Amino acid sequence: MYKISTSEKKILVDTLTPVSIYLKIRDKYSNSLLLESSDYGVNDNSYAYICFNPIAEIYIENNFIIKSLPDGSKEKIEINKNVNVVNEIDKFFKLFKCKKNDKKFINNGVFGYMNYDSVKHFEDIDLNSKENDIEIPEIYYAFYSNIIVINAFNNQAILFHHSFSKPTNLEVIFDYINSNNSTKYPFLKSGNLNSNMNDQEFIDLVKKGIKHCDRGDVFQIVLSRRFFQKFKGDEFNLYRALRSVNPSPYLFYFDYGSYKIFGSSPEAQLVVKDNKAEIHPIAGTFIRTGDDEKDAIKAKKLSEDIKENSEHMMLVDLARNDLSRNGNNVKVEKDREIQFYSHVIHLVSKVTAIKKNNSSTFQIAADTFPAGTLSGAPKHRAMQLISEYENCNRSFYGGAIGFMDFEGNFNHAIIIRSFLSKNHELIFQAGAGVVSKSSPENELQEIYNKLGALNKALEMAEKI
Repeated sequence: MYKISTSEKKILVDTLTPVSIYLKIRDKYSNSLLLESSDYGVNDNSYAYICFNPIAEIYIENNFIIKSLPDGSKEKIEINKNVNVVNEIDKFFKLFKCKKNDKKFINNGVFGYMNYDSVKHFEDIDLNSKENDIEIPEIYYAFYSNIIVINAFNNQAILFHHSFSKPTNLEVIFDYINSNNSTKYPFLKSGNLNSNMNDQEFIDLVKKGIKHCDRGDVFQIVLSRRFFQKFKGDEFNLYRALRSVNPSPYLFYFDYGSYKIFGSSPEAQLVVKDNKAEIHPIAGTFIRTGDDEKDAIKAKKLSEDIKENSEHMMLVDLARNDLSRNGNNVKVEKDREIQFYSHVIHLVSKVTAIKKNNSSTFQIAADTFPAGTLSGAPKHRAMQLISEYENCNRSFYGGAIGFMDFEGNFNHAIIIRSFLSKNHELIFQAGAGVVSKSSPENELQEIYNKLGALNKALEMAEKI
């Protein structure tokens, strides 16, 4: 076990923003990350996090679990039928002994992601490996020495330094934050937008999904399409544009050096706070018009739409089943609430459970992964069909990204409305929920509706 000492420093940041602070930090520290929320009016969501200087990490790559520890040691475990991946991740979390957190926000723990294909480590399912797979770790979590927590509610920030053996660096960080230096570069698209299939090929894919729904193999299947855009310059400008055109509860920019994952997700994968687990299924989508009165009429139509409501309730039932595996007292606390986003209107519910005493938080995360809104129902069969029919592994798309502290609190977004950047290429993806009554042309349009904010951000980023 590693005993971690923590020092902290409170500062006033009324003339700064999370973005401006991050720009200063990233110039000094590679592999840094930014996690924000547009729900700053709600006190619980008024915190932004900037993390850098990792002192320990765990990741899965090429069928190995690799653990890098604060004393410089490494452990490499080959995954086979005798290795329980969830247990190995839990063991990593338990290696660190930190001072109990007495704050309302997270100030220790791990930040990172798990991609969609990592479900094969949690469930007995085979996913077909495709030749054009994106080469990034399937799971990556790091314990960061430095965390800056910014409270947008009162314009204060707390600088944290977690250390196994090194002296505090808070004064150095304070000087960086107060410096006038931060480097900005332009962003430019290069070449045309490409996709892994054309419109007709996606329509044909949807027709296959409808046949499986008609046969009773699945009630719903979420089929997706990938897009590619080459670029030059700084993709952080694209993140800045995206957070402007599509403000969302989850805004994130995770820089891993050779690749970056960033986005503006409306949907939580899983939230666990004080042993209470929550899933917020989002399913049922209408496009916004830009006119508030017309949008109100469309919202009423959405709430009464038989197809959209039946699709939504399937996913609520799936969330209840997933939470019941390691949770008690499962209930639906909110049922099909209308919520407005920048380009779409969604139906949103809230399903909760109390974590069982002998269950770990990460086990619940594994139980509920991936989100039913990204796979379909029944989940296992839907994922098999997705693997059979989609011509590329999903990788980051449909995964989960966020944090988990050492006391079992967990908050991850589903990686949707998001980009992966690697080798000067942006990769992004969107899916449509297919049921028996689906119209292939309407499901194609849903793809473009969901990509509306991303395409608008691509245009705006070139003007920053």
